[in-house]
Amino acid sequence: MQSLSKVWLFCVLLLISSVASANLTIEITRGSDQALPIGVVPFEGSEGLPEDVAQIVQDDLERSGYFDPLERSAMFEQPSQSDDVQFGTWRSLDVRYLVVGKAEQTEGGFQLQFELMDISGQRRMIGETVTVRGNDLRGAAHYISDQIFEEITDIRGAFSTKIAYVTAQGIGDDMQFGLYVADADGRRSEQVLTSDEPIMSPAWSPDGTKLAYVSFETERPAIYIQDVATGQRVQATSFEGINGAPAWSPDGRRIAMSLSKDGQPEIYIMDVGSRSLERITNNNSIDTEPAWSPDGQSLLFTSDRSGGPQLYQYSMGGGEAERLTFTGNYNARGRYSPDGEQIFLIHRSSRGYQVARQDLSGDRLVVLSESTRDESPSVAPNGTMVIFATQQGNSGVLSAVSADGRSSFRLPSAQGDVRDPAWSPFLN
Repeated sequence: MQSLSKVWLFCVLLLISSVASANLTIEITRGSDQALPIGVVPFEGSEGLPEDVAQIVQDDLERSGYFDPLERSAMFEQPSQSDDVQFGTWRSLDVRYLVVGKAEQTEGGFQLQFELMDISGQRRMIGETVTVRGNDLRGAAHYISDQIFEEITDIRGAFSTKIAYVTAQGIGDDMQFGLYVADADGRRSEQVLTSDEPIMSPAWSPDGTKLAYVSFETERPAIYIQDVATGQRVQATSFEGINGAPAWSPDGRRIAMSLSKDGQPEIYIMDVGSRSLERITNNNSIDTEPAWSPDGQSLLFTSDRSGGPQLYQYSMGGGEAERLTFTGNYNARGRYSPDGEQIFLIHRSSRGYQVARQDLSGDRLVVLSESTRDESPSVAPNGTMVIFATQQGNSGVLSAVSADGRSSFRLPSAQGDVRDPAWSPFLN
């Protein structure tokens, strides 16, 4: 039997991130050499508007790693509609796709018109008029980015999604923790919870309306479920010992978690409606960090039953859990890709702790990130990017890397440490 101190050390390493911020800013750290050249022309009529819609679209597309936008200073002309596009001009600039548009303020909001042009094919691909209520120009810009991304790549865009993350500022007894929700680009952050005690492991419900998380506000870890819009919340668990790592099932009816109420930390499933519990694992090892497969038929979790942290998969049909990772002596915090064909995880290499990918059809593991103190990976709902926490100097920041490892960006905070990111599902 392992000592209680060892149990807590293992769980602290895997579960706890001490971590503050308002908006996060984007820094592109690595671009893809296969990115498609695109031009996003400033929208006609956008001068004086509270947001530069075309710039937001350009930043979204560049951040995805799929596109290499043309600098505005290199644009010989700035058409606002498809009829004005001179295809030869843009071909000479090696632009493959072009976005043009107009912005107009209306009573109670704005109206945006955009068109996507295929320069080599000399054709209009899509066009739409978007009505904006209030000042939600950023939301409209993300919507436009989603349409462009999907039209060109055949992959649903995830620019209109959200991220949740945990922050901390202060020193010692004066630490203040916050749970924030922001746009996928780190902007328009909103604090949904503040506490003098640590907050960790936020997890989105599959409909994007709720967050489950761990809070120490009662001086021991407890799992809470909070409505993002209203702030209303309930305490789901507060057993003696560890209450950690909540993970929603795809149908939103159950939450997998790690509890030590019966001794060692084990994987349990709680029915959200009745609060009844089902114990999934039962051994002398430490089992934690569950994640549901997209079809809800399997659970991925971290266990030290082989002597160190490795990933295992449990089938809801029963039987013994299957070990999935064999490369190296540390593989933890596994998350499925949306198609269920890959897992993303934290792998300890000779350089440190890095985000990695492994196909479920084989055991080949590929390191994706270039940083060396990574933790808490979370996969975009379209499977194209993985967001994670890492260190930049002495500060915790969020970073993201493409699923193929070709591009990456960082979301540093101007106000201290940021940890435990969770990418939302599609919200509509």
